[in-house]
Amino acid sequence: MSQSHQTIFPSNALADAAVEVALDVLTEREEFDLVGVQATDETAYTWNLTTDDLEWETNAETVLGVADRNTINSGEKFSRLIAFEHVQRRQEIFDRTVEGSAAGGLPYCLKYRLAAAGPRTLPVWVEDHGRWWPGRDGRPALARGVMRMVADSYVEEQRLLYRNDHDELTGQLNRARLTDALNAVILRCSRSRTQSAFLMVAINNLANVNETLGHHVGDQVIGAVVSAITGKLRGGDLLGRYSANKFGIILNDCGPGAMEIAADRFMRAVRELTIRTDVTQVHATISIGGVVLLDHAQTVHQSLSCALQALEKAKHNRLESFVAYEPNPAVEGARQRNIAMVDDVISALEAGRMSLALQPMMGSKSRRPKIYECLLRMERPNGEKVSAGLFIEAAEQLGLSRLIDKRTLEMSIVLLKRHPGITLSVNVSSLTANEPDWIATLRQLTADDPSLTQRLIVEITETSVIIDMNMMKVFVDTLREMGCRIAIDDFGAGYTSFKNLKALKVDMVKIDGAFVKDLMADKADQAFIRTMVDLARNFGLETVAEWVGDEASAQFLTDAGIDYLQGFHFGQPIAAEDFTGLPTA
Repeated sequence: MSQSHQTIFPSNALADAAVEVALDVLTEREEFDLVGVQATDETAYTWNLTTDDLEWETNAETVLGVADRNTINSGEKFSRLIAFEHVQRRQEIFDRTVEGSAAGGLPYCLKYRLAAAGPRTLPVWVEDHGRWWPGRDGRPALARGVMRMVADSYVEEQRLLYRNDHDELTGQLNRARLTDALNAVILRCSRSRTQSAFLMVAINNLANVNETLGHHVGDQVIGAVVSAITGKLRGGDLLGRYSANKFGIILNDCGPGAMEIAADRFMRAVRELTIRTDVTQVHATISIGGVVLLDHAQTVHQSLSCALQALEKAKHNRLESFVAYEPNPAVEGARQRNIAMVDDVISALEAGRMSLALQPMMGSKSRRPKIYECLLRMERPNGEKVSAGLFIEAAEQLGLSRLIDKRTLEMSIVLLKRHPGITLSVNVSSLTANEPDWIATLRQLTADDPSLTQRLIVEITETSVIIDMNMMKVFVDTLREMGCRIAIDDFGAGYTSFKNLKALKVDMVKIDGAFVKDLMADKADQAFIRTMVDLARNFGLETVAEWVGDEASAQFLTDAGIDYLQGFHFGQPIAAEDFTGLPTA
């Protein structure tokens, strides 16, 4: 046996019987000829994964470029030399379980990058190959390997692959590699019980620069800002591009106080920067949100979510600001309820547990139902019925409104076919108004039959009109060509002029219930109602008053000239399956 073997395997090797057998087999087979291991381009090691002790050949400091062997005498310490985005590659080798005998050991071979450290001022690539042996539980208990500096040709190959891992504009890690690095830091913090921090950075008013001076100038601003921040990073910290205008920074071994100091350092560096672009000199500022790992985030998803939440608060504070994430039990509770509610919505859509309730719009003078609004109801697995008001907002925020609107339309058309004398109104979201699939579904279900489409009123909210007038005009024109009527819901809650309503060619306005709720006690609301009715008449629009709750209000609205009345004063909504048809008397 060479002196190298005696150095690698001390007399107090693992007590685990399986590992002792592995050592004996390895010694007998001389799997690794380490006679020449004292060369300057490779070294050898033995890693006791049970105790995390890592023992090296005597040339390890020289080969790895470290000043002190104590900085690499454990697996945890050595992992700090590995570039964050590559840590997971090595962890995956030893994060497995095997069954049965593995006396000969299981081979491994991988390449990864060591970050600059100690005397070595430049990163290097190494090839790490060897064998590992399982303990009684089947998990790796001992590894023995050789670590070799890779040839220049491999470095050149990695340079060619660089673009796959890095953002082309900034030269920093791209989003995928940033999240890999973040995951590696989280795992290390979990094992070593230490703190690190993650910052999310956004350049303020970059959209204005792109619009005013051009996107190429915006790119120059991004590059300059990233360069300024990179110059203020500590050794071991990491920056990557998360999205067009957002960058993630991993601050290694960093607590709350140090995180705030670092954020201030980055903001000051950008604030003092004069950016010389092809067009003109510009200045920039940044906003930063940060979260401490693992105090407030234990996974990559939580880290990104918390940092983004903090960033949004920072952007609302002032032009330049840093906000550290702080848990808010009330907000988190609401978020969890929303998530649970959305899960219920998806389940109900898939299981057919959505239904309609019909609320009548009464003719103000006849006090007879003329139109029925379709109100969505969701049935939970326990049979409880939930109104749309409790889940629609959360569903819309998470992009489920298209599915909900489509299902509502399908059920509404079934009712139109079942009850030839009924007229229905259905609500659609702003997302649906921009979705051709909804119109296609309407055509498919009705076959453009005017006896169906002429009894359908489509309600769109006033705020949807404000968001994109051109989009809404196309949507409305298409529906009118098919024979549908259009109503603007919650009118008065926004700032749409009657001129815009006329341009849209809508047929009806539904006055926001906030102006009706306390009508008899508020003179201003009464004046508003009268003005709205007069203007609607001049534009040839019908009017509906929502939230009518008492006879006095109903009479006032009738006298003011409102065409239709809707509210609990006329009874609770009727389940669609219980609807037997229009009253005959």
